[in-house]
Amino acid sequence: DTNTDMSTYSTAVSASFTTLNPIYNTENNAGNAIARALDQGYTFDEENQYVPLLYDMSTEDGEVWTFEIREGLQFSDPYGEVTASDFVYLIQEIHQSSWANSAATTSWQGVSVEETGEYEFQATLESPQLLWPESFDPLLYPIPKDLLEPFVEEQDTEGLRQNEELLELQFAGNLGPYVLDEWQRDGGTQYSRNGDYYLQDADDLPDVFNEAPYFEGAEIQVLGEQASRLGALETGEVDQAAIPPERVEEYRNNDEIYVNRVPQPYNEKISLNMRDNGWTTGPGNMFRHKPFRQAMATAIDKQSLIQGVFRDFAETHFTWQPRFSNFYPPEEDIPQFGVGDRYGSEVARGLAEEAFEQSEYDYSFDGETMVDPDGNQVQLSIYHSAGQETEQLMGEFIAQELGNNLGIDVSVEAIDGTRFNNEYWTTTEFPTPERNEDGEVTNVPDELVDTVNGEEVEWTAPTATNPGPRNVTANEDWDMEIVFGLNTYPRNPLTNSAFFDGATAFYNPVGYYPGFNAAELFDTAQQANSEEELADALVELFANLAEEQPYIMLAFPDSTVGYREGLEGPIENFSNGWNLPAWRYE
Repeated sequence: DTNTDMSTYSTAVSASFTTLNPIYNTENNAGNAIARALDQGYTFDEENQYVPLLYDMSTEDGEVWTFEIREGLQFSDPYGEVTASDFVYLIQEIHQSSWANSAATTSWQGVSVEETGEYEFQATLESPQLLWPESFDPLLYPIPKDLLEPFVEEQDTEGLRQNEELLELQFAGNLGPYVLDEWQRDGGTQYSRNGDYYLQDADDLPDVFNEAPYFEGAEIQVLGEQASRLGALETGEVDQAAIPPERVEEYRNNDEIYVNRVPQPYNEKISLNMRDNGWTTGPGNMFRHKPFRQAMATAIDKQSLIQGVFRDFAETHFTWQPRFSNFYPPEEDIPQFGVGDRYGSEVARGLAEEAFEQSEYDYSFDGETMVDPDGNQVQLSIYHSAGQETEQLMGEFIAQELGNNLGIDVSVEAIDGTRFNNEYWTTTEFPTPERNEDGEVTNVPDELVDTVNGEEVEWTAPTATNPGPRNVTANEDWDMEIVFGLNTYPRNPLTNSAFFDGATAFYNPVGYYPGFNAAELFDTAQQANSEEELADALVELFANLAEEQPYIMLAFPDSTVGYREGLEGPIENFSNGWNLPAWRYE
């Protein structure tokens, strides 16, 4: 006897969204909320094949790419039809500007864009990239040129961030399966069916899209507690919910619910704050020393974590790729911390002592206890998302292992994900370089200069996720976090340059300074002419990242997702959700 509301597609998340502005959003859950009402340019199907949505892409040499825009795409009034000029203007005046600081800024650096027809434009890359679409760098939202122009003329960053039309997706026209009716800022989103959805007329997609979407409405609820989300799935109030690993078997025995195991590229890792407001236990910052990060990785038993917390629904995580990636390096090329003879107290303490020797401060072990220069036990905290039971269990396991094997006293603390993002992880208050009228940097303030591996480095393009050297920090102090998993981009690992191509990388909240020439290795890989060449070129990069442990890599959990019986569309595949507008009850 089911209570499933088959007229509304309903899901739930644990925390509210920071923003639904497509130009600035970087959160996965908010991206899903945007996707209900606004498509991006393309996707990949279950065969990992490119599927054109708003536009198709083609190239002969990997250097010059032609974008062909689907005709019949309409913005809401008064903005009219979507044409090439909308995309070109968005790229040139927003993503490539020195003032807007959009989420896609790094994606379009060094790309030359030219409008070549009403529904066509070309992008010329600095060097060939045969897997450019797989990097998701050329993945664009459609934004009306006329909406953007006033902000461009005034270079009004904050106005662009807070614009209601963008935040409420009021311009979306026929460009998404649903229309956003309401976003409650501290709650969820409500949608109604978009009867004019452009994919109904697409002749290059499966016929099931002809009637899409199949629900009269959609909603995303914010239910902070896991028990609330699972209860909503059981009663039919929501159509899907993440199932914690320890309860998968229980739900597989429920006739009204089925559970899929979906491999995914988001990792579970510990972020270590290497900035000046990290390592709050005492002087110096031991997180900055590679042997100390290795010691932490060695102190945590990956297999026990996977068995105890994830109930075996996860893979061990040694370097910045999941095993299902075509670019996963040979096992013998990467160190495997946290398993076998690279796990345990003795080897972890040996590595920690190496790090103590590198530090100017007298950290040491007093018996089983790690102590600071004053002889007090090292005390650190680790944050996890409030309402996420699996994260809490993981935090408690990490704290126990670091206590047992390194003698560190770790306190486990819950925090709202949005608050952690805004106050601890990122900052919008950072120094900026001086520029001339042409946007060229003329002066870099001292706060944006640091010495990295013996060389002076300037932060000429600071961002909210890398606001400068380690002396530039977010508002709140913190030591470690497991609030966020990060994407490892298995379709095109070159995208990971955003994390690791140097101290000035676009996304570097933790203040990691690579101890190897990461930029050079990315450049070498960039020159590859085939997937095989690229895989070969990436082996050294992944070996270095495994050695360096810029984040303490732990596990790649599978998504275990429960769906109401009868829901057609979900697949046990990395591309799950590519055909979401065509999901339906049968």
